[in-house]
Amino acid sequence: MMSHEPRVDAPAVAGTASPRVPFSFEIYPPRTPEQLPALYETIRVLAAAGPRFISVTFGAGGSTTDRSLTVLTHILRETTVPPVAHVTCVGSSYAEATTVIRDFLDAGITRFLALRGDPPAGVGEDDIVFGDLESAAQLVQLIGRVQAERSPYREREIPGLPGAVQVTDGDRVEIAVAAFPNGHPRSRHRYEDIDALLAKQAAGATSALTQLFFHADEYLDFVERARAAGVVIPIVPGIMPITSPGRLRRVLELTGDARPDSLAAALESAPDAAAQRAVGLAHAADLARSVVAGGADGIHLYAFNNHDTVLGVLRAAELIPEASP
Repeated sequence: MMSHEPRVDAPAVAGTASPRVPFSFEIYPPRTPEQLPALYETIRVLAAAGPRFISVTFGAGGSTTDRSLTVLTHILRETTVPPVAHVTCVGSSYAEATTVIRDFLDAGITRFLALRGDPPAGVGEDDIVFGDLESAAQLVQLIGRVQAERSPYREREIPGLPGAVQVTDGDRVEIAVAAFPNGHPRSRHRYEDIDALLAKQAAGATSALTQLFFHADEYLDFVERARAAGVVIPIVPGIMPITSPGRLRRVLELTGDARPDSLAAALESAPDAAAQRAVGLAHAADLARSVVAGGADGIHLYAFNNHDTVLGVLRAAELIPEASP
């Protein structure tokens, strides 16, 4: 559950005095071709809201490469929103990862989210097979290297000097990485995640997106510690609307985070699915407001291929107008 963002100055929202807070979305490729039309409609609505980017997830070991590329190229061709490709290490050799990166670059995708990746279904953390790439930092370096090989330099003609050119650096790629406010499940101490983020930054990462969290202080404290340690790249908070007790249980299984008692109690006491959705939307909107007030320069929302909920969060947090798509 993660994606990438180039830093930009955003225009002001009509009817508000404060600058518009940038936001972005994560979606995932459909399991079957028959589900593509519904996803394309979701993409159309999300794109109309004006996000900074839309990222598309990538299955363990590259299991959804073709489907991810189909969705990424649709975003690139049919919208004005930059697509971001997830790329993972787990289960991928150096050669396989290089091929995937080249395929994305050849399709015009120049923004990436480099991730270690989740283990395949049925495989525990201790049984993960990494192959040649053992960390997201190594993957960041590989993406940069592949792009440098494809575009080592650019030539610009010098006016008035026929045949003379000025040589400049080649086209760069934007590479985001993951950050973990509450610690990665494999972390041994609270500073190990900061060390890992510093390594990714040194490898060439241009921004970071956080794993979900349940309290604003968790994100704000992490950013403070990261800045004190020397992390200078943008750290954008990732927010996931938790709209049912089942989704909360699944998220806790994946992240290993402590159970947020107040949110869990509110979801469990809600009388029906609509009320549970309202609880999750309100909680996510409150998180968004709080982290923006604390200094976050953007919001990244995990959309679960549903535009209504994430746009509802942005409206409730007053980050987009009520009349937006």
